[in-house]
Amino acid sequence: MKNTLIQKYNVPGPRYTSYPTVPYWNETDFMYENWIATLKQSFIESNTREGISLYIHLPFCESMCTFCGCNKRITKNHEVENPYIQAVLKEWKLYCGILGEQPIVKEIHLGGGTPTFFSPKNLEDLINGIFCHAKKAVDYEFSFEGHPNNTTHAHLQKLYDLGFRRVSFGVQDYSPKVQKAIHREQPFHNVAKVTFWAREIGYTSIGHDIIFGLPFQEIADVIDTIEKTKSLQPDRLAFYSYAHVPWIKGNGQRGFKDEDIPKDQEKRMLYQVGKELLLENGYHEVGMDHFALKTDSLYDAFETGKLHRNFMGYSSSKTKLMIGLGVSSISDSWYSFAQNEKNLEDYYQILEWDKLPIYRGHLLTAEDLIIRKHILNLMCQFETSWENKSDYFDEIPEILIQLKEMETDGLVILNKNSIQVTEAGKPYVRNICMAFDLLLKRKAPDTKLFSMTI
Repeated sequence: MKNTLIQKYNVPGPRYTSYPTVPYWNETDFMYENWIATLKQSFIESNTREGISLYIHLPFCESMCTFCGCNKRITKNHEVENPYIQAVLKEWKLYCGILGEQPIVKEIHLGGGTPTFFSPKNLEDLINGIFCHAKKAVDYEFSFEGHPNNTTHAHLQKLYDLGFRRVSFGVQDYSPKVQKAIHREQPFHNVAKVTFWAREIGYTSIGHDIIFGLPFQEIADVIDTIEKTKSLQPDRLAFYSYAHVPWIKGNGQRGFKDEDIPKDQEKRMLYQVGKELLLENGYHEVGMDHFALKTDSLYDAFETGKLHRNFMGYSSSKTKLMIGLGVSSISDSWYSFAQNEKNLEDYYQILEWDKLPIYRGHLLTAEDLIIRKHILNLMCQFETSWENKSDYFDEIPEILIQLKEMETDGLVILNKNSIQVTEAGKPYVRNICMAFDLLLKRKAPDTKLFSMTI
């Protein structure tokens, strides 16, 4: 039965970090003025009530990891650090000028690339520069991504002193053969060292990112990786499915052959074995691909219905406005999305013109907002309902008919005014969300834009 379900539902599909998904955003018709108008509206609604969030993209890496689909610039020249920091701070100053009053920052997440490519001093200049024009919310939460090979004690101490309390380390897999294939060779000792340092310094949430479905990866590798992870007891874990999309990211994902990658049932077994081990070791499933100990804030957010998902990933808190700073960053005003230029030189050039470096986006319709809410509910709580008239739209009866087959397959429970994802259906949550995706039904984009759902 499981084999049949995998063959049936393993299709290209969105990961739903947004709705509408990026292929439906526009480069030509999206108006700069649309973003500014919704930015101001969201800021008024969000700032004093809950604060705002900042995602800051730090794109530089010293070497290419062949599993990575992020926007990055490979260089060993650390002279690039300061000019980039100054550009990000100029972008932030432009935003503050538009917003008019002092932003109250509730969340900051430093992503990449490799944030710890930057020196502790430059990271300090970045954060202090942000708060030249803003203040911290009372209940702020700052987090960053650390590379175990180059995160130093000084990085961890400096960012802690600046208010950071959550860090995630990219582990991927501990198998030397897998690490060599993905060009990410890092011994367990390096991960253990930074994990112990973070705990000793006082970080309250330490996360590890693990990937299943990597080239040459076998069940024994997943077991070994999770056993080693268990010994370090991170507070939360991301257990991601490897997304093989070399046609989008070019040769960066071609450090191995297609036949070296586990597929279908073989890949699903890697996930199943890993998930069972995580559950046995006290981790609880929290949204798609994420697990947390009961003591972590992510678990509490899931249990209380406050879990949120956006371009920064899963979060235990929510702000209506998220501003993305840096090359390729995405901003979300709740009413519209806006993405920065992906090319570093173009990003710099537009800032020289004293203009926000936005090149595409999407203004959400009333229909988009309702569907987005249902997809977020499914992604964060594994259920959604339309008992309130404001959550209903005309296509829901048609969606229920479509989901009937999934109900027969044991993946969902359908009620008159709600849908619940079953335990068996959790690995197929992307497929369930696709039933709500009216844009995907009306005009399906090139399927090569998406990774496989399973």
